[in-house]
This record gives sequence, structure tokens and C-alpha cells, in this order.
Amino acid sequence: MKYMMFVCTDSEPDTDPADVPDIHAWVAENDGRGRRLQGDALAPTTAATTVRVRDGELLVSDGPFAETTEVIVGFDLLDCADLDEAIEVARAHPMARQGRLELRPFAGLPA
Repeated sequence: MKYMMFVCTDSEPDTDPADVPDIHAWVAENDGRGRRLQGDALAPTTAATTVRVRDGELLVSDGPFAETTEVIVGFDLLDCADLDEAIEVARAHPMARQGRLELRPFAGLPA
């Protein structure tokens, strides 16, 4: 099952003094096991553009639409047997301690 894992900042990171896992090791392990299909960091929110259409009018604005300090900073496309495996993959990601990870299964487009 494919999952989109949104990598997000968090206003309350973990305070555990243990070393944060290495992102390069996490990528290598999950790429090697075929569980990570793609992923990347995103440019800062200052580079974001929001696009909407309202009453037929195109509205384009700089930055993210939501006013929040918790933002998406990256993503990983995962291919896992089930949600339990996706949770284990996310648990080992460095941002599980420094930020937060949101897992969402792909729903597919309706026919």
C-alpha cells in the first residue's frame, strides 16, 4: 500500500537528549528495502505560491495559505505492506522527534 508521508515542523519537538537518527542512514535503509519510493525536502514557505479559483477568478498569493508555525518541509512516498509498517518507517525518521510526520494512504481517483 502506498502512503504519502508529510514531513512537518512542530512547535513542541522532543526534548530527549539521545542522538537524533541520521537522515542519510534512514534514506539508505528504506530505499534499500524498497519502502521509500521518492522523497525530498521542500524550499522554505517564503518560496511557496498558493493558487485558488473563486467565482471563476484566479487568485494567486505568495506563501502558504494557512497562517501557522507548523508547516510541511518535505515528503516521502512510501510503499509498505500496511499502516503498521508505515508507522514503523515513520518512527525511525529523524523528524519524528524534531517535528511530526503525517501518513496518508492514497485513495485513488474515483472512476
